[in-house]
Amino acid sequence: MATSTAVVLAALFANAAIAVLKFGGFVLTGSPAMLSETYHSISDTGNQVFLLIGIRYGAQEPTRSHPFGHGKAQFFYSFLVSVMLFGIAGWESATHGYSALQAGEVHRANESVTLLGATFDPIYVNYAVLLGAIAFESYAFWKAYQGLTAQMEEYGWESFREAFRKTSDVTTLTALTEDTIALVGAGIALLGIYLSRTYENPIYDAGAALVIGILLMGFAVALAWQNKRLLLGESLPAPAENELRAIVAGWDGVTELVDFRTVYFGAEELLVTADVAFESELDAATIDERITAIERALKEHDDQIQRIYIEPETSQSDRL
Repeated sequence: MATSTAVVLAALFANAAIAVLKFGGFVLTGSPAMLSETYHSISDTGNQVFLLIGIRYGAQEPTRSHPFGHGKAQFFYSFLVSVMLFGIAGWESATHGYSALQAGEVHRANESVTLLGATFDPIYVNYAVLLGAIAFESYAFWKAYQGLTAQMEEYGWESFREAFRKTSDVTTLTALTEDTIALVGAGIALLGIYLSRTYENPIYDAGAALVIGILLMGFAVALAWQNKRLLLGESLPAPAENELRAIVAGWDGVTELVDFRTVYFGAEELLVTADVAFESELDAATIDERITAIERALKEHDDQIQRIYIEPETSQSDRL
């Protein structure tokens, strides 16, 4: 959790500073791509605030009304980020870019600007802001990258695609996605502005704004889908769950694993339930000892497991 908070804070400060700089660049030049990037950075800043709220709210202790705690708050706020902020920012960026394409007007980046008695070409403001944004976002991306690669090493995931599908730490996942889009978006904006100045054609700048918007909306859908699986109560991936099943089924005195279920109730917080049939000659005290030993072994195998409920059952053969 501490890693997730550090990742989000790094992205928050970077995006807040970048949003101010990008808006300044847009005011001076009127560049559609710079306005799209301003929307983008403002949404990213809001995203981090929502993610921090999710982390703080999710860390609250269990209550009577929420007996398993508030861990799913992170899933909800991450979903909110993807739908409301990514979606809105993407739509606004794409709409503005499309409107600029239709208008086909040359923006103010082709005019000189006088500020504090000095005359300069504002195109260099955009270049400086976007290059600075790339530098800031690279730092935030590196923090998020380290957080996700640490999970990949811990759980043996072989690719980022696998980590994207399997991780329950949606906070780090969202931050990494944001930072990736931010780097790509800044690069697209920089290219569009440069091509518009070089060829004196505003279509490149406007087209960059449109592409950035489409990119944002596309990732909004992908993130929403990933958060949906956890909000609906996804289980541990089958290979990892089978390892836990094997521990229970192979325990001394266990004759049958009648039922076994896992579900995430928070980021890296797993609930395990099992119906287990024991040898009929075992007394209640011995069964309790075996259950305690099984619970300890499961938690040692996977430190995501926070709660375990094992119910002694009659074996299938005894019921027949």
